[in-house]
Parts: sequence; structure tokens; C-alpha cells
Amino acid sequence: MAIGTPKTASSSEEASAGPPPGAAESGQGVRAALRTQVRMSLMHARYQLLRTMRIPIALVGTAFFPGASMLFFVVPAAGDDPVGATYATAAMVVFATMISNLFGHGIGVAEERQHPWDLYTRTLPSGPGPKFAGRLLSGLLTMLLSMIPLLLIAALATEATTTPLGFLTGVVVVVLVSIPFTLMGLTIGYLLPIRAALTVVQLTFFPLAFAGGLFSGAGRAPGFIETIAPFTPTRGAAEMMWAAVGDYHLNPVAAVSFVGWTVLLAVLSVYAYRRDEGQRFH
Repeated sequence: MAIGTPKTASSSEEASAGPPPGAAESGQGVRAALRTQVRMSLMHARYQLLRTMRIPIALVGTAFFPGASMLFFVVPAAGDDPVGATYATAAMVVFATMISNLFGHGIGVAEERQHPWDLYTRTLPSGPGPKFAGRLLSGLLTMLLSMIPLLLIAALATEATTTPLGFLTGVVVVVLVSIPFTLMGLTIGYLLPIRAALTVVQLTFFPLAFAGGLFSGAGRAPGFIETIAPFTPTRGAAEMMWAAVGDYHLNPVAAVSFVGWTVLLAVLSVYAYRRDEGQRFH
């Protein structure tokens, strides 16, 4: 008993003394590493944005197709119908999201892989995290900027309308539905050289838009399009936008298909990155 008492007192004193100095130092090290990763991510995002600003025609190109489709197809056909114009505008927002990410990441990554700077950044000890985060941040900002002409056309030339809550919800949904198209662009960019990537992107975005019924409106596509549309990532994205800005009930098949495409494209993008890394560095 006399031996056990000092041990108990010693244990209580150690517990009241707080965590050992090494734990505090470890926590500070983790926070410092996290701050470094954030700063590096913002630096990569700034680099990507500066590259885009130096060639502004790239941003104009991603905004042209959705804006032109809105002006030449939506305005004459559904400009006077508030519900139809709202749904058509939401579909064109998805179209703009797809184009911005396919061109921005698909062609952008394929082009970067040709430059020595990409080889250098891939060998840095920080890993691919900051570079990926910077690319995603810059791509998100570029995507949102490319939608400004489309929204201006919808506001000035159509009867499209939504509530403030619907608009804010739509902004959140835009970020969400951009995920599979971002992953698709990364997959193309890491698998293919620049010329092949350009061809594949050009052959991809229009068929996906038609198959998803983006140019037909909610429930107005031809029969065979309505049959296959729920199984495409574009239709799931469009229906999420329609539900955000209007009174539309999301098709469960389209929602499950959207999730399935996102998971599949995530796996493919990781495979494409590791394949490219294995070919170039091993």
C-alpha cells in the first residue's frame, strides 16, 4: 500500500500538468503545414488566372457557345414564357459549366504537360495537392465569369425569373454539378496529348448536351432523348438546376446516374494522373 500511493499521486500530477510539450509542438507543426498548403494553393490559382488573363480569348470562347445558344435558340422559342425561359436558362448554365470545365481542364492540363514548368512542379515535395486545388479554384472562378453574358441575356431578353433563395441555391448547385465535368476534363487532359484532347473535347460536349436534353427543355425532348437522358451526367445536372430555380421534381434515376458518373470519373481521373506520372517519372 505504501508503494502504490506515490504512484497514484504522481499520475494525478501528470494529468493536471496538461499535454506534454511534444504534443503542442506537433499541433503547431500541423497548423503551419496546413497554412503552407493553403498559401501554395492560392499561389497556383493566381498563376492559372494570370495565364488565362493573358489570353482572354480563352475566356471569351467558353462564354460564346452558351451565350450564343441562349440568344439564338432560347430567346426566340421561350423568351416570353417565364417557366420555359427559367428552365432553359438553367439548362444553358449547365451547358456553360460543361464547356468551361472540359476546355479549361481537358485542354489546359494537356497543354501544361508539354511545358517544362509542369515537370518541375510535379517534382516539388509539396505533392500534387496545392496544384490541384489551385487549378480547381481558378477553374471555378473562370466558370462563374463565363456565365455572366448568359445571365445578362436571360435577364434582359427573356421572362426568366426566380427567387433570391432560388438564385443562391442555383449558385451552390452550379458548383456541385461542375464536379463530374471537372473530373472528365482532368481525365482527358492527363490521358491524351494536346491535339487529341482538343478533338475529344470538341466531340464530347455537344453530344452530351443533346443527349441530356439541354437544348429541348424539361420534358420537351424527342422520345428517344427522354429515354436516354436520365442516364447521362448532363441530365442529372440539369434537373438539379431546374429543381433549384423552379418547382421541378428531381428524377431519382437521373440523380443516381449523376452520382454514379461522378464516382466513375473520379476513379478515371486518378488512374489518368497516376498513368501519366508513371510514364513520365518512372
